[in-house]
Amino acid sequence: MKFDIHTHHDRCGHAQGKIRDYIEAAIEKGLTVIGISDHTPYFSSEEDHPLPGIAMPKSEFKNYVNEVLHLKEVYSEKIDVLLGIESDFFPEYVENYRSCFEPYPFDYIIGSVHHVDEINIFKKGRWEGLTDKEKIRTKETYYQLIERSARSGLFQILGHIDAMKGYYPAFSSIQTEAVEHTLKVIGQAGVAIEINTSGKMKDVGGWYPSNEMLERALYYGVDVTFGSDAHIPDRVGDDYDLVKEKLKEIGFKEWVYFKEKKKVVVPL
Repeated sequence: MKFDIHTHHDRCGHAQGKIRDYIEAAIEKGLTVIGISDHTPYFSSEEDHPLPGIAMPKSEFKNYVNEVLHLKEVYSEKIDVLLGIESDFFPEYVENYRSCFEPYPFDYIIGSVHHVDEINIFKKGRWEGLTDKEKIRTKETYYQLIERSARSGLFQILGHIDAMKGYYPAFSSIQTEAVEHTLKVIGQAGVAIEINTSGKMKDVGGWYPSNEMLERALYYGVDVTFGSDAHIPDRVGDDYDLVKEKLKEIGFKEWVYFKEKKKVVVPL
């Protein structure tokens, strides 16, 4: 059993290739399950497509769902195609997003915090000029948002939970008890976190989350899953076997994915 629950395609405007290309790549790499999880539209905006190059327009959302469901049938004898989505987490718009998801048969929804203090977490230079106290406050705000996403009941999986280190590796060394507290909350909420291998494409050059965070996640009984966060088909399943071995090393016995929003447990 080999799976990847986090992939994108050209609808979001910053990934390459069609959904079919990611499914074909998954089959070629020997995956048994492939999750399609492009970025949600900005449902809270009055505009159809407020940020081209970041997310799909609202008018494409139904087409996205229908295409995945169609390809699920087309490839049913070769691979299990799951309908997922990666949703931004904006606490003030949780119910708006929930109502947009409810009509559709999602296998899972990934909740990701991409904005802190209304600034994208990957914006280069966002840390410049901040005092140590301000850096701590920013990190704590990030984890408070992740906690709230875990408690929202909207998500089965939380995406890349230390991704703020992507273009600022020193993020990991900012000391705060917020990380520990957040992992405890995630464990209590019964939400999974992904090991996301796309960090290797950024300055930090590694996975999300760090090995240290995974050790604490294990302590708090947090379920883990795998996502390449592929934005090109060639990255589907990237580092799957390495992640699997590292999880065994840390002490995990199993990992999970979700189908029809029900947890599927896979022994490591």
